[in-house]
Amino acid sequence: MKIEQIYTGCLAQGAYYLESDGEAAVIDPLREVQPYIEKAERRNAQIKYVFETHFHADFVSGHKDLAAKTGAKIVYGPTDMKMGFDAMVAEDNQEFSLGKAKIRVIHTPGHTMESVCYLLINEEGKEEALFTGDTLFIGDVGRPDLAQKVLKDLTQEKLASHLYDSLRNKIMPLSDDLMVYPAHGAGSACGKNMSKETSDTLGNQKKTNYALQPMSKEEFIREVLTGLTPPPAYFPQNVLMNIQGYDSIDEVLERGVRPLSPAEFEAAANETGALILDTREAQTFAKGFIPNSINIGIDGSFAVWVGAMIPDLKQEILVVADEGREEEVITRLARVGYDYAIGYLKGGFKAWKDSGHEVDSITSITVDELAKIKEGDPSIHILDVRKNSEYLSEHVLDAENAPLDYINDSMLKVKKDQTYYVHCAGGYRSMVFNSILRARGYDNLIDIAGGFKAIKESGKFKVSDYVCPTTLL
Repeated sequence: MKIEQIYTGCLAQGAYYLESDGEAAVIDPLREVQPYIEKAERRNAQIKYVFETHFHADFVSGHKDLAAKTGAKIVYGPTDMKMGFDAMVAEDNQEFSLGKAKIRVIHTPGHTMESVCYLLINEEGKEEALFTGDTLFIGDVGRPDLAQKVLKDLTQEKLASHLYDSLRNKIMPLSDDLMVYPAHGAGSACGKNMSKETSDTLGNQKKTNYALQPMSKEEFIREVLTGLTPPPAYFPQNVLMNIQGYDSIDEVLERGVRPLSPAEFEAAANETGALILDTREAQTFAKGFIPNSINIGIDGSFAVWVGAMIPDLKQEILVVADEGREEEVITRLARVGYDYAIGYLKGGFKAWKDSGHEVDSITSITVDELAKIKEGDPSIHILDVRKNSEYLSEHVLDAENAPLDYINDSMLKVKKDQTYYVHCAGGYRSMVFNSILRARGYDNLIDIAGGFKAIKESGKFKVSDYVCPTTLL
């Protein structure tokens, strides 16, 4: 029996490849499905099933393409939802044969109403592993407020009530020695406080996971709903794509991986109104970029921030990337439903600059330079664009919090005729913030290279201690 977790860090997402006696199944596949197909071919196995734990919100699953290319059956848990593709709707406790093993469907509504876990019964007949999707994470459980964004008759309290019952009645009675394999780990917005670990025994989770401790349903509902922040705006759109279907990843790549000369790139931007997305490293971007482009670096939480900063999945996008990484960018955009990249700048930014086209830049200074500026003018404006929770934990004294997560609200704190010194934790988010405001006509933002980490390590600035939110009321 082969079990392989295929973990994608930028989405904090775990897909799973299972194989027994020449038959394979994939649980919660990513949008690009060729690696699963090639894995099965190398092992002379046939992909028989694509098991989905629920209709995902944070990424577009590869179920439709994988089924089309392999003949595999798509399996969901109990649902009345009408899907835009052929799929099997399983019943609670229904079993599927996979070679000499079996997969049992366990309906666990709560994160969403159709959520299921898949129990693997291995070739010896032993219950070996539980693939929990977004029902149970390591150290956490799936947030119960996402499905209500699509199904308006649900409330987060109703879903949390279902989740309590699912955990107590369906999951906790199972054997302690089962391995738990969730769909996400730390960094995903599908939970509140997930562990960095991506698997554990169910017995250890019963001991350590706050949601599995003895408590009443009312206490559980209160606990699981406390501290939830609004989900990224793209989540409901991804759910609908996963239900209704989408363009093949091959079509998306054909449309997006199209090299454009600087003249063609400029013409496309002018004719279509496409957003210019520059995916280079933040400090490289700062030194020179195409005017009105925004920077979201590919070497970071790229998909998450694209989803948070670009509200319309149908927005046409023109890509600026490091040479050789263009297809990677298009693929990672498609993972979260941004299917309308229409080309990339051939030769990258260097080709644009060498052709004599107009360029822009953002001033970036070191912490030492910032200290000298503040010494001369103690009243300078410092903007901290980290999450509010990070800011409350510790921040530069007198810095103002303007979280990138809520950029449309945060930009209201910025006056166009004043100079602001902007930082995040390490320099990634501050450049996203600066580039977006630069494109909107804010020309007096200066980036602090290295972010709060460099500021704190320098010892040149007073840093506040923890501020309890209640003291701010």
